[in-house]
Amino acid sequence: MSIIREGYSFIAIALIVALIVGIAFNPYAAIFPVVLAIYFAYFFRNPKRVIPPDESAIVSPADGTVQDVVHLDDDEFVKEPCNKVIIFLSVFDVHVNRSPIAGEIKVQKYICGRFRPAYKDSVGFENERHLIGIENDKLRVTVTQIAGILARRIVSWVTLDDKLEKGELYGLIRFGSCTEIVMPENVEVLVKKGQKVLGGETIIGRIKDR
Repeated sequence: MSIIREGYSFIAIALIVALIVGIAFNPYAAIFPVVLAIYFAYFFRNPKRVIPPDESAIVSPADGTVQDVVHLDDDEFVKEPCNKVIIFLSVFDVHVNRSPIAGEIKVQKYICGRFRPAYKDSVGFENERHLIGIENDKLRVTVTQIAGILARRIVSWVTLDDKLEKGELYGLIRFGSCTEIVMPENVEVLVKKGQKVLGGETIIGRIKDR
């Protein structure tokens, strides 16, 4: 288990505050910032995942709980009828995002918006979000990172034309959020509402034989 580099500054600041408070006031007063530092180390964790080698399998882009599975008549990038899987990430879930398929980033958009609670139904339309469209020789998928009421920053480590391996890290959402993946109808959805998923490891869809 490793810690994402974005977490180092949070951990360091909390420990510095603990040191200052402990020396200047009382050692017991340092307990809260120490606990906070431990939480930051936990939040920014990056556990190892076993990526399914099956080329027909689409893996979850995030850890969390499936909030809903919604049918869409069309998608701007997928350009055909499709299904959207919405995954809610609590403050206790791993918050790194992974590519659900191997492919190339053909679309990238950052949309400014509000910071409503990530479990609200309308967050995918109202909240600040970052969208990428990934394409390979078999299909196209859209993945969207959505900020929540506590997630005030979406971090992306990729750009247009970057090539991703299935399960490869590509971004992070800080402190409670939502991730959506849109897949064409020729992908059988294998998860249901309320199910827990692991990013890069849980198979959420499989390409059907045509």
